[in-house]
Amino acid sequence: MLKAINLTKTYGKHQALSQLNLSVDKGEIFCLLGQNGAGKTTTINLFLGLIEPTSGEALVNGVTVRPNRNKTTKMIAYIPEVVQLYGNLSGIENLNFFSRLAGFKYSPTQLSNFLSKAGLQEAAHQNKLSSYSKGMRQKVGIAIALSKNADYIFMDEPISGLDPKATLEFTKICKELSSEGKAIFMATHDIFNAVNVGTKIGIMKEGKLVHTSDTNTINATELQNLYLKTI
Repeated sequence: MLKAINLTKTYGKHQALSQLNLSVDKGEIFCLLGQNGAGKTTTINLFLGLIEPTSGEALVNGVTVRPNRNKTTKMIAYIPEVVQLYGNLSGIENLNFFSRLAGFKYSPTQLSNFLSKAGLQEAAHQNKLSSYSKGMRQKVGIAIALSKNADYIFMDEPISGLDPKATLEFTKICKELSSEGKAIFMATHDIFNAVNVGTKIGIMKEGKLVHTSDTNTINATELQNLYLKTI
């Protein structure tokens, strides 16, 4: 599982994250809500090993991330708000490049299968990324995560800027990954999508996790009211 134990990050006098404790099991989708600056991205960066905690631990499958980043990186994948891909390459060429960078070598058929599983229409596989919509780019990002065979997928505002159809498609893909045992940790501002896609929800305020709940115990209206009271 993913686990944070008293995870804390400070920058000078500013405490970006304070005594965070949480766990995410395989098959779960944990949606983390909070305003900008609440600590959501800091949490993700600590699990990715991009920054070092001031105190506490971030663990992936029981392995502390920062001193073992080479090991934990192989278990996780990351889909940022804006997926950074090469516009002059096609979808399948981008996937081939990034999967090889991660140490995997796939045939064209296998690469195409990853893209199709991520929801990208086959007709777009050979098109240049410069012609892709944001939703299509996100699907390439998901395909890259699939090609890494990662058990844990981190997403930072993945549906920001997506239209309703693309959001619905993205939600469907997340649920399929969850049913296959993948764990998803998602930072988001979208309360209604969090209830729809998540299995657990957390609310952060000023670096602290102030509320957690299972989505089967709260509806979107209740969560919205709680969120507005909390922040």
